[in-house]
Amino acid sequence: MNRYPRDFRGHGPNAPDARWPGGAKIAISLVLNYEEGGENNLLHGDAQSEAFLSDIAGAAPWPGLRHWNMESIYDYGARAGFWRLHRLFTGLNLPVTIYGVTSALARNPEQVAAMKAAGWEIASHGLKWVDHRDMPPEEEARQIAESFRLHEEVVGEAPRGWYTGRCSMNTVRLTAETGRLDWISDTYDDDLPYWMEVGDHDQLVIPYTLEANDMRFATAPGYITGEQFFQYLKDSFDTLYAEGAEGRGKMFSIGLHNRLIGRPGKFAGLKKFLDYALSHDGVWFARRGDIAGHWRKAHPHKRFRRPSQMPREEFVARFGSIFEHSPWIAERAWELELGPAHDSAAGLHNALARMFRSATAGERMAVLRAHPDLAGKLAQAKRLTAESTAEQASAALDALTDDERATFQKLNTEYVARHGFPFIIAVRDNTKASILAAFHTRTGNDSATEFATACAQVERIAELRLKDILP
Repeated sequence: MNRYPRDFRGHGPNAPDARWPGGAKIAISLVLNYEEGGENNLLHGDAQSEAFLSDIAGAAPWPGLRHWNMESIYDYGARAGFWRLHRLFTGLNLPVTIYGVTSALARNPEQVAAMKAAGWEIASHGLKWVDHRDMPPEEEARQIAESFRLHEEVVGEAPRGWYTGRCSMNTVRLTAETGRLDWISDTYDDDLPYWMEVGDHDQLVIPYTLEANDMRFATAPGYITGEQFFQYLKDSFDTLYAEGAEGRGKMFSIGLHNRLIGRPGKFAGLKKFLDYALSHDGVWFARRGDIAGHWRKAHPHKRFRRPSQMPREEFVARFGSIFEHSPWIAERAWELELGPAHDSAAGLHNALARMFRSATAGERMAVLRAHPDLAGKLAQAKRLTAESTAEQASAALDALTDDERATFQKLNTEYVARHGFPFIIAVRDNTKASILAAFHTRTGNDSATEFATACAQVERIAELRLKDILP
C-alpha cells in the first residue's frame, strides 16, 4: 500500500464547536516549562553543557566542560523566576500546567511542593531536557518508562499529560502507546484538541505552541521587549476571541520558561497580557487536563473505517460502484499515495476523479454508457443500482405519469441518437422541471461539449454518493 501518513485535513472545513464550559469564547492554557536541573550538564551524566534557550547569544555546547554562565542562567529560573511567576499566578488565581522534566523536578523539591499546593497540573516533560532526535526508539521508550516511574516517586502520582519538546519522529507514537496519558502535546498543528488513532488506542492530542512562547526571547526572529511579547499575545487573543464570539471557540496555549519570562522586563509583558485577558468575559483559563476532560465528554472519539487503511479487496468492494459499474476506477485509485486527507468524501472523490480524468477517452466513454437512461426501461424493471434508484427517486422520477414517462423516453432516444451515450445529470442537484429543461438544451450541443459536460456530471454524482458514506 502506497500510503502517506501526514494529516493535512485535521478537523476539516467545519471544525467542531468547542462548547467550552460556561459558554466561554476561548480557552487559555498557561504552560510553565520546568527544565532547571534537567538540562545537559556533566553533573547529570551528559558529555557537554547545555546550549539551548538561554540569554547567551550564540551559545554552543562545551564538550567535556561545565558552562558556569549557562548553569547560572538556568539556576536563576529556579531560584528567582519561578517564584516571581508563582506569586503572579496564585495572586490572580490562575490554573497552570507544568511541563516538568522529571529529573529537574527531583532536584527542585520546594518548587514541586509549591506547584502541588497551588493545585497546578504537573505533566511530564520527559526524563531529561535533551535532544531526542537521534535517540534509538528502544532507548527513548526506556526513558519514557523511567520518567513515569520517577515522576510518580517525586510528585506522588504518575503524569497524565506529556510534552517532550525536543522530540524524535517516534515520540508521539511511543508516548501514546503507553496508554497511560489523558493527553499528549508534541504537535503544533491545530487550534483545537483532536483524536489520534494509535493501534487500538484513541489518544487525545492537545497541540502546543512555539510562537506564543517566551522561547522567542532566546531565538531569532524573536522578542526583545516584554511589550512585544504582550502585543503578540494580545493579537492572538483578539483573533481567537472574535472567532469564539462567532461560535468557533478555539484554544490558546501560552508557553513560558522560568529563566526567560521570569526576568523582570519580560515578566512585565506577561502580566500586562493577563490583566488584559482577565478584563474580558467568556475567557476560560484551564489546565490542559481540564481541557482534555472537557473534550473527552463533549467530543468523544468515533472511529470509522478509513479508506486509506482498507486493503484492496475491501476498498474496491466499498467504492467500486461510486462510478457507475466501473470498479476499475477504485482499483486504480487504491494504488495512489492515499493518506488521512483521503478519508473524507472530498478527499476520496479527488482520488477517484483523478483516475477517471486520466483514463483514455474510450474508458471514460464506457463509464458514460454504463449509466442508465433517466426513467428508462431499467428503472421500470427495477434493475438499477441502489445508488441510481435512490437518486432518481429524489427527483420523483420513479413516480412519473404515463405522459411524463413517454416524454422522458422520447428525449432519451433523441439524446443517445445524437451523442452516442445516455443523458447524465446529477439528479439530486435538480428538479423534474430543471432536468427536462437541461434535456432540451444539451441535446442540441455538439458531442464534444456534451462529452465534457457528461463527464463533469459523472464526477458530481460520485461526489454526492461519497458524501452519503464518508465525513
